[in-house]
Amino acid sequence: MQLIKNQQLVDDQWLRVSDDDALATGNIIISLQRWQQDKPELVKRDGAIGVTLGPADEVASIADDLSHWQLIELHFPEFADGRLFSTAWLLRERYGFSGELRATGQFIPDQAFYLARVGVDAFQPANSAVLNDTLACLADFSVNYQVSVN
Repeated sequence: MQLIKNQQLVDDQWLRVSDDDALATGNIIISLQRWQQDKPELVKRDGAIGVTLGPADEVASIADDLSHWQLIELHFPEFADGRLFSTAWLLRERYGFSGELRATGQFIPDQAFYLARVGVDAFQPANSAVLNDTLACLADFSVNYQVSVN
């Protein structure tokens, strides 16, 4: 599956592992619940770890675990919920997360530019047919009036 990373279309190098599946080798993305449940086992395994956060997940509650993760997936269950914009900014600016921040789910292409401004550097919309539209929207504006993460 393809996604946008650093303003280019690339193949996804991560495997999503559900809460019921055995842990795979390589780079995996797991739920926050799975991380909290299996943390002792996960920190010992080879391969990079990514965690999915939703709009209701509090950044302060996971701050101590950020050093274990190379990717944080911000999953938008619906486009009308903007809390993950704040989550992205907090992860980058307040907590210094330097790994990949990936927006997934029901965001719309028009939101990509603003997500990039708060630190998101990878995009995987629920509808892969809008990947090229999303990529184009990253260049919507050439001038920024406010300072931001990017």
